[in-house]
Amino acid sequence: MEITLVKLRRIVEDERMKAVVSLTIDDELAVHDIKVIDTGEKIFVAMPSRRSGDIYRDIVHPINVQAREKIERAVIDAYESSKIEHPAPDEM
Repeated sequence: MEITLVKLRRIVEDERMKAVVSLTIDDELAVHDIKVIDTGEKIFVAMPSRRSGDIYRDIVHPINVQAREKIERAVIDAYESSKIEHPAPDEM
């Protein structure tokens, strides 16, 4: 599996959810609505999900640890790079 494109679709500065991301795998499969979440202690990646009653269920998710790590690293790297390229006004 090769992640061939990571596109930040929305960046939010003032909330816990910091970005919404789309990624393309092997130039053949797009996954939308991946979220970058900042807990204050760490940044993590939340896969697309759908609410079912009181529970949120992932509608797309990696099957193994290696795939999850590859996706998380690509998404977090893209998010952190965007912060360097476009710093928030208080970081200038």
